[in-house]
Amino acid sequence: MEFNFNLPKDYLTKSPKTDLKLPSPYKSIVLHSCCAPCSTAVLECLIQNNIKPVVFFYNPNIHPLDEYIKRRDEWLHLCNLLKLQTIIGDYDKDNWFDKTRGFECEPERGKRCDICFKMRLKETAKVAVKLNIGLFTTTLCTSRWKSKPQVDNAGYAAAKEVEGSAYWDFDWRKGGLIARRSDLVREIGFYNQLYCGCVYSLKQRQIKDKNS
Repeated sequence: MEFNFNLPKDYLTKSPKTDLKLPSPYKSIVLHSCCAPCSTAVLECLIQNNIKPVVFFYNPNIHPLDEYIKRRDEWLHLCNLLKLQTIIGDYDKDNWFDKTRGFECEPERGKRCDICFKMRLKETAKVAVKLNIGLFTTTLCTSRWKSKPQVDNAGYAAAKEVEGSAYWDFDWRKGGLIARRSDLVREIGFYNQLYCGCVYSLKQRQIKDKNS
């Protein structure tokens, strides 16, 4: 799938956060990215502060397949425009379904999300170690659908299980970044995503819309 959007002329110059530094002693970072809209302000902030991340797309939770492809390819187009190193993880959806079995009816921010976040961030931690970077973070906390403490807990747990890795719990919502995200998503005209990604959240969304 091809996306032909371009970036605003002021992109990489208008991040409200201009004093960002990686925690010592790390020199680089692996950024787990869930989609282009959630990544755009984060990537701008990192690059504007002279931090060029390796961007990792590992989201086997996204279903159905055409939804996964849309989000992956839009994300890839954004990263290519920014000339960033990208890594696309396996679409091991069967593994994701196995891990979340029994939690299909959990609400958003419930136990299923704990399992999902940890699975994705543990793979991110492995990539960070493999690349001799060590440090990793995620765009998951930029979304209004997500609980930052819940995502952070998954990140800490992943780092604990992957020796040599460290999770950076920087809050990508503060310091004007959430407003910048909204502005960029609107200006660029990203694909409009109406649910978190998994089939269970999609079903819950459909039920909610039907009853509203």
